[in-house]
Amino acid sequence: VQLQASGGGSVQPGGSLRLSCTASRSGIGINYMGWHREAAGKQRELVARISSGGFTDYSDSVKGRFTISRDNPKHTVYLQMNNLQVDDTAVYLCYSQEGDEYFWGRGTQVTVSS
Repeated sequence: VQLQASGGGSVQPGGSLRLSCTASRSGIGINYMGWHREAAGKQRELVARISSGGFTDYSDSVKGRFTISRDNPKHTVYLQMNNLQVDDTAVYLCYSQEGDEYFWGRGTQVTVSS
């Protein structure tokens, strides 16, 4: 599976961005798509994920601010990020999980600064 991510950029605190990630094919069986992020000096963390059936899971740090959604016919997942904070600055990595196998897209930079 190849993943193509788009979106990201620079915003001020309180701003919004939307990330998109499109897979080259639909997942096989029950699968998850979502986003991890890597910030300088911090471990990679799961931001949000969504199953093929629509089950969602969020990091505590983004609950209530980020919303993940999925368009299965388009093999695309979206991450709407609202009320962005400086601590959200990171490289965001799209991924797809099928069973024990993970596929990763190229990272996209999100920078939040005043």
